[in-house]
Amino acid sequence: MLELNSKTENLIKDSDEATFMVDVIEASKEVPVLVDFWAPWCGPCKTLGPALESAVKAASGKIKMVKIDVDQNQQIAAQLQIKTIPTVYGFFEGKPVDAFQGAQSESEIKKFIDKLISLSGGHSENGLEDAISTAEQLFSEGNYQDSAEIFSAIIGEDQKNVLAYSGLARALLELGEIDKVRDLMEGLPSEVKTSNDMNSIKVKIDLIDKSEGVAGIEELRGLVDDEPTDFQFRFDLALALVKGSQNAEAIDHLLEIFRHDKDWNDEAAKKTLLNIFDTMKPDDPLVLKSRRKLSSLIFN
Repeated sequence: MLELNSKTENLIKDSDEATFMVDVIEASKEVPVLVDFWAPWCGPCKTLGPALESAVKAASGKIKMVKIDVDQNQQIAAQLQIKTIPTVYGFFEGKPVDAFQGAQSESEIKKFIDKLISLSGGHSENGLEDAISTAEQLFSEGNYQDSAEIFSAIIGEDQKNVLAYSGLARALLELGEIDKVRDLMEGLPSEVKTSNDMNSIKVKIDLIDKSEGVAGIEELRGLVDDEPTDFQFRFDLALALVKGSQNAEAIDHLLEIFRHDKDWNDEAAKKTLLNIFDTMKPDDPLVLKSRRKLSSLIFN
């Protein structure tokens, strides 16, 4: 797990007998710590562990999680009388305050975590905005997998959260999981489906669909270098770049087409530029700069 920010640093970590005192006992004097006792051979552990991680991430720093492999840390397991796994303990102010054994549903996990958070005076229900901020930061750092997990966990708590659905879709697109995005779009609540954020995702999917069948980016760059006035090569390159989330270069190529021939292919360059802008935040510096360039060319 990579570091997130000062608030969520070391949110989830592995620990052992040498570091248990610091990772659990001392850490729980600041925020509650959930301790997952597991083993590599334990089937239910493989399901419960990721579910716990998602719930902890969604709480956005109000609780931490420590994972203990009982095979490698038998002394701790014996001290806490761990007789079956998975076993989960909740620590607060240096001592165990709650526990459960066996796999649990998402709702039961949430209740357990909410109870631990309430001990420290926090309220996980008010933490969704913080969780979204954390997920967006992870996205901006290129950590799309963790970002997607947090957005998904938020949706589990708030099934009408437009920002979470949009964030999950964007993260999945960056991971190349376009079929999962299609499935997500089909199952959207009606209130979410018509939002501007989700409309921008639809536009991005349309652009990706248009790129199907075109050559790869490097091959197309070579073709454009050899035939700089062949606008089809340049247009295909722009589509391939959009699919690869390289919007800045794609915009440059489309502006180049429009600069030389505004009417080429029924104004395909202009229309595609506007579509790309729709997939980005309106106040994105790249969008603002590129819109000015396009307007200058239109009225030149």
